[in-house]
Amino acid sequence: MIQIAVMGYGTVGSGVVEVLKTNRESIAKRVGQEVNIKYVLDLREFPGDPVEQVLVHDFETIVNDPEVKVVVEVMGGVEPAYTFTKRCLLAGKSVCTSNKALVAAHGAELLQIAKDKNLNYLFEASVGGGIPIIRPLQTCLTADEIVEISGILNGTTNYILTNMTYHGANFDDALKDAQEKGYAERNPEADVEGHDACRKIAILTSLVSGQRVDFEDIYTEGITKVTAEDIRYADKLGRVIKLLAMSKKEADGKYYAMVAPFLIDAANPLYSVNGVFNAIFVEGNMLGDSMFYGSGAGKLPTASAVAADVVDAAKNLGENLGFYWSGEKLELGDTRDDKRRFLVRVKGDAKADAVAMEALFGPVEVVDAGVAGEFGFVTGELSEAEYAERAAKTDAVLNRIRVEG
Repeated sequence: MIQIAVMGYGTVGSGVVEVLKTNRESIAKRVGQEVNIKYVLDLREFPGDPVEQVLVHDFETIVNDPEVKVVVEVMGGVEPAYTFTKRCLLAGKSVCTSNKALVAAHGAELLQIAKDKNLNYLFEASVGGGIPIIRPLQTCLTADEIVEISGILNGTTNYILTNMTYHGANFDDALKDAQEKGYAERNPEADVEGHDACRKIAILTSLVSGQRVDFEDIYTEGITKVTAEDIRYADKLGRVIKLLAMSKKEADGKYYAMVAPFLIDAANPLYSVNGVFNAIFVEGNMLGDSMFYGSGAGKLPTASAVAADVVDAAKNLGENLGFYWSGEKLELGDTRDDKRRFLVRVKGDAKADAVAMEALFGPVEVVDAGVAGEFGFVTGELSEAEYAERAAKTDAVLNRIRVEG
């Protein structure tokens, strides 16, 4: 029997306990012996819950018990999760987590400790919830050079944008609806400002590049400035707006990463990914294009991914599985050099003012979405720096959204 502990009995933690108990027999067959939850760590009491039988409030109980071989960390946040995880690894216990904030901030160090100790630090559920992406990148696609990863990595923002696109909601109403349905937190900043997606693309870029990517270095823009008017222009162009997290390896060998709203058309495989679903598009130099799609969040999908890591850790006690990136920092390319087209909304009248905009931005495709007092246009290909320089020369710009493809 393999003894494990679960740190955190919130949404995901209770889900992990449920998955491990419900699928106890099939998990035992895969591992070769029973996996038993010896402890669940939480500061709270849960009267009437069967977890009371194994509930502990002191982390020292777990870290000092030599019988515990695998620890599940689903506490969230960086501290005390970082301190607890590091001490568990140093004490000879493998750790499985869904904690994207911790993996993004300290993944390189924790992976190095796991490697040195011949243990495992596994984090499948930290990106994409129940969508398998970490393991495929680390195993199935290791013969490929991954040249692009782009995806819808946050279900909250995708739900909001879907609501705005197909139901005519404005941002505030769509956010309120998401909160009422439990898809958005009371404080939704991490989701709507793009921070959650940023940490996830940092983890994926670290994995495929083999070097540490600091999420603070990634240009990140959320969806709070996307308006109902923007949606009308997107519809006029036959496109939809999605919050994309992107990482590309260009011909110069540099990785360029960004999180921002983009206009995509029906040829893009992410076009039809709606609601709280997530999807991750991967391009390999040999594989070509592939996409991973499914429930990006939620109690049981995320818990299922964590439980799968527990199975792997339990099957491979004393053997490191090779999930790793070095502590050497990857210097990302400057996103100001990235070239693309932009949809720009400006105050004025197309007949009277389009010529002036063309003189400033170069050849443009004028877009009339029937919004009074303004018009839009799509620029030719400009670098981010070129666009910013030109936009600074006029006070007519209302908003701009990048165009993908």
